[in-house]
Amino acid sequence: MIDTNVLIYYLADTIPEDELPKVEEILRKSFNVSIITKIEFLGWKGHTPEGFEKSKEFISFAHVIPLTNEIADVAIELRRKVSIKLPDAVIAATTLLHGLTLVTRNVKDFEKVEGLKIYNPFEKVDKEG
Repeated sequence: MIDTNVLIYYLADTIPEDELPKVEEILRKSFNVSIITKIEFLGWKGHTPEGFEKSKEFISFAHVIPLTNEIADVAIELRRKVSIKLPDAVIAATTLLHGLTLVTRNVKDFEKVEGLKIYNPFEKVDKEG
């Protein structure tokens, strides 16, 4: 499951060079996003008209997982248990229910979610500071 920030970094060509092959492999083999990610990614007000069209084409290759009652129920439980924003709760719930790993740089947004597997392509960069 790819979070919005990783899509933005990928299109901006700012994924760390040593992690780029892994991210590209994930995009080729398992390009899953939550409907929330699609909304966030395409709803960004900073898109130029050309950038918006490029982003629409890019996201068209993704498997967009819709919001279901089951995902909503898990998101509700997450919000009742831990401090997490609604969009992040939906993304985490979707990731958990589909048995995926969340690819994100925003680890802090999800670190309290029990059982959630996270891959941060920026981990080395963030630690170096």
